[in-house]
Amino acid sequence: MRQKISVLFAGLLLSLSALALPTIEIDTSQGKITLELYPDKAPKTVEMFLYNAKHGFYEATIFHRVIDGFMIQGGGFTMAMEEKKVLTPALQNEAGKGLSNERGSVAMARTPDPHSARVQFFINLKDNSFLNHRAPTDARSWGYAVFGKVSKGMDVVDKIAKVPTGNQGYYENVPTTPVVIHNVKIISEK
Repeated sequence: MRQKISVLFAGLLLSLSALALPTIEIDTSQGKITLELYPDKAPKTVEMFLYNAKHGFYEATIFHRVIDGFMIQGGGFTMAMEEKKVLTPALQNEAGKGLSNERGSVAMARTPDPHSARVQFFINLKDNSFLNHRAPTDARSWGYAVFGKVSKGMDVVDKIAKVPTGNQGYYENVPTTPVVIHNVKIISEK
């Protein structure tokens, strides 16, 4: 009987690990943030995010746009506020697959072109339903593709949201002391 229970338990563990989501850790100058990613809802976005993480793209980038009560955005600029050269293609917008821009969710930043997201991402500080996908009649109604959620470290996200910001060149809401992304480490891909 004991052997049957341990075999059953081992089978349950295998089943649960098969359901595990890809997990990454963002190590910042303010602390660590752990994200669970949703490849079932945003497969190409997750694939490209993991690709960029594996190849060190996010190392030494910053959270360059911080708006308390809205979101923190990063992943594309150096501490000198120079945009990093992006080698990956623009993504087809994967918003509208049941994920919402709610507190703690992670979505892709983009230009007014709904299919222009590449490397920059943002973490929602509150429920921002106006960023969700609606029937696409114009670029804004496409929404912003959510591809993950903070599973640990929301206190770090909230700490980043409170840093002093100002203008730097053409850019607004830039932290006056850079919030550096040291690296993005893949904890689990499956």
